[in-house]
Amino acid sequence: MAEYVGAIDQGTTSTRFAVIDRRGGIVALAQQEHRQIYPRPGWVEHDAAEIRDRTFAVVGEALSGAGLAASDLAAVGVSNQRETTVVWDPATGEPLAPAVVWQDTRTASLCASLAADGGADRFRAATGLPPATYFSGPKLAWLLEEVPGLRPRAESGDALFGTVDSWLLWNLTGRHLTDVTNASRTLLLRLDPPAWDPRLAAALGIPPAMLPEVRPSVGVFGEGRGPLAGVPIAGVLGDQQAALFGQTAFAAGRAKNTYGTGCFLLLNTGERPVPSRHGLLTTVAYQVEGRAPMYALEGSVAIAGAGVQWLRDNLGLIASAAEVEELAGSAPDNGGVYFVPAFSGLFAPYWRPDARGVVAGLTRFSDRRHLARAVLESSAYQTRDVLAAMEADSGVALDTLFVDGGMTANGLLMQFQADLLGVPVVRPAVAETTVLGAAYAAGLAVGFFAGFDELTALWAEGRRWVPAMIPEERERLYAGWQKAVERTLGWV
Repeated sequence: MAEYVGAIDQGTTSTRFAVIDRRGGIVALAQQEHRQIYPRPGWVEHDAAEIRDRTFAVVGEALSGAGLAASDLAAVGVSNQRETTVVWDPATGEPLAPAVVWQDTRTASLCASLAADGGADRFRAATGLPPATYFSGPKLAWLLEEVPGLRPRAESGDALFGTVDSWLLWNLTGRHLTDVTNASRTLLLRLDPPAWDPRLAAALGIPPAMLPEVRPSVGVFGEGRGPLAGVPIAGVLGDQQAALFGQTAFAAGRAKNTYGTGCFLLLNTGERPVPSRHGLLTTVAYQVEGRAPMYALEGSVAIAGAGVQWLRDNLGLIASAAEVEELAGSAPDNGGVYFVPAFSGLFAPYWRPDARGVVAGLTRFSDRRHLARAVLESSAYQTRDVLAAMEADSGVALDTLFVDGGMTANGLLMQFQADLLGVPVVRPAVAETTVLGAAYAAGLAVGFFAGFDELTALWAEGRRWVPAMIPEERERLYAGWQKAVERTLGWV
């Protein structure tokens, strides 16, 4: 009997493959970065073929490094960057255009025209989403108009669309599928019950023949091939829903915040979608095959860890991302400096594509330490913005913030987050909950894990940060952030 499950975690900047044991422990892990392509200001692209090849490579690397074979895996789950848009030729299996990344803003004018014809809430009742550059439907509509010959190919069935999960499933199983969580990020899916809506596709000019079949998140999608030959591919979740699943937030009222390339706060709202009146998204949290879907409210922040990468790659202030904590910690405070990372506009709760990044409050006293600290603190301020909106929408005031993701290794940021919110911040013993969520979904689908109770029992607290800042200082700092946000608006 196989004693492990595997998880592919295909993220914005890298792809990982992990092997998980029955206790939820990571016994093998391999990771490779892929290129970030910026053809023009506001454009962000990936090479889908590179992502496919790196995915296959990390699977082989992790298995061989642990002395395992594919046959040692009971199943493999997939988590992925969600809204990134891929089109490919079903005959050759090759991409027909660069993958347009979720951060890309080239569809701003299209989204503005969609909002002008019916308002910013035109699609919200059906999809839970505003017409924003974030989502894959407008990206696909842009590709259909701008890539020569793509529209006639799409109408004749010679071009397929998918988010990254669909692209990987096609390459792993030969089937054109997606799951409800990824489909709910397209602006094409009716939420309740989850299904493609022909009216939405028509509004965006998208041929329905391009769309993958929508399946529950927890179920068998097909039999693997290539490095995973013969292994069931049995659980698929968008990365933030995977993190919610990995935090074992299966019940209504449970929430988590993931600090990665962006920052994503999700609250499980149960079997009924909750509409947002405060700038959040209504999305599918997960669905187990044969059961009703579970829904969530989500606050999406575009730039979190990507701000640290900007310090490293664009400004050269640090040589590695790990150095930012020491540099930022060498200053006792931010020196009055605020950084608003509106590189792709502002996401929740503002939804302002006209915003652009700002560094505010500079004086002759300011130096690289203060800028590093401001970049870190921006993730905490944006989380407070989103949490306030979530509490207003749900009526639930969180008494603890459960966190995960790579940036939670930064103790300075986590302590500042607890101080700014005035509630404890708790990280689980295994902070890589996106990987765990994909593995847990796959394991549930094939009976490797018995059920939610078994998974919940695997969760353990790793570290807790308790607020130590006086309320007056907390509010003074947050007021400065709000002033800085105002400076970003209307820039474009």
